[in-house]
Amino acid sequence: MLLFRLLRKYLTTFGKYLILMGRAFSVPEKMRMFMKRYVKEMAQLGVDSIPIVLLISFFIGAVICIQMKVNIESPWMPHWVAGYTTREIMLLEFSSSIMCLILSGKVGSNIASELGMMRVTQQIDALEIMGVNSASYLILPKILGMMTIMPFLVIFSSAMGIFGAYGTAYIGHIISPDDLTMGIQHCFNSWFMWMSIIKSIFFAHIISSVSSFFGYTVEGGSVEVGKASTDAVVCSSVLILFSDVFLTQLLS
Repeated sequence: MLLFRLLRKYLTTFGKYLILMGRAFSVPEKMRMFMKRYVKEMAQLGVDSIPIVLLISFFIGAVICIQMKVNIESPWMPHWVAGYTTREIMLLEFSSSIMCLILSGKVGSNIASELGMMRVTQQIDALEIMGVNSASYLILPKILGMMTIMPFLVIFSSAMGIFGAYGTAYIGHIISPDDLTMGIQHCFNSWFMWMSIIKSIFFAHIISSVSSFFGYTVEGGSVEVGKASTDAVVCSSVLILFSDVFLTQLLS
């Protein structure tokens, strides 16, 4: 009985999500206004996230390089293995999946709290009264803006992670720069970069749409806005992890 109630609750929530996305993905009524909000959302959600992406990626790339060099060092293993594994980890998982998990906390909570406060202060109701499709007006620019800027964040993250590995080579003297360069260039498969970008676009849609749903459907006051923000981060993180498994299997 409890399992049936949970299943009905999740299916009801999923149905409401699909209905909201159907309203959101409609042709904008005023293209000029849509483009203005689209550019604003790209700057607010993506460009403002660049500093934290670069900072985290730099230190993660440095730490991965150090760990690989220290823990898998063996006379039977080539010296360039640390650089090779650093590149593969940054391209295949960190720059797409893990970075999107981190951004789901920053961007997802931002979207959910913004739309939630608009709901409890009746700004969304005012848009509906004026005959505006509030779902398309508020949510669509966020989704498209996030999906547009996320591939650039992935590229910046991968480049900064490799730059962090070079920081350990030149400053920490953990590995020689020549060995690191040889490892980074060894058997490079350009499809891994494209696979990371494709995955990030799906994850960007999950973060923006799920967070928008929880914020848009808030009922109550400021306490419910905080709960919706937390639920948005948790739900989008879980969905990213599940979809990462299927996308990796599908694209590999």
